[in-house]
Amino acid sequence: MGKNDNSPSTRWTWAFFIAALAVLVLALTPTASRIATTGWNKTNHLLAFGVLAWLGLKAYPRHAAAVLVGLFAYGAMVEIMQIFIPSRAADGTDLIANILGLMLGWGVGQVQGVKGR
Repeated sequence: MGKNDNSPSTRWTWAFFIAALAVLVLALTPTASRIATTGWNKTNHLLAFGVLAWLGLKAYPRHAAAVLVGLFAYGAMVEIMQIFIPSRAADGTDLIANILGLMLGWGVGQVQGVKGR
């Protein structure tokens, strides 16, 4: 292992990718399964993408635009993948909730002083 393998940015990067994987697993799990939920699908999206945006901006503070655009594309990809999952469907309003979550995560990062460029 290198000298910087346990640096804060490395930990934020790991947290970001683990969270992205968790969101993918939860989003692609058939709804008949017992999964973690806030009780309303749109708040699930808002919370998930808010956390992803915040973690992504902590991991890559100099690449805020790339993080946010990438996460939007990730959310769109997940919606398309849901077409092929039993009891799941693509939903445009989920993308709106994702965007609101991204804005929330970005806003929290700004309040905390994450410098995105």
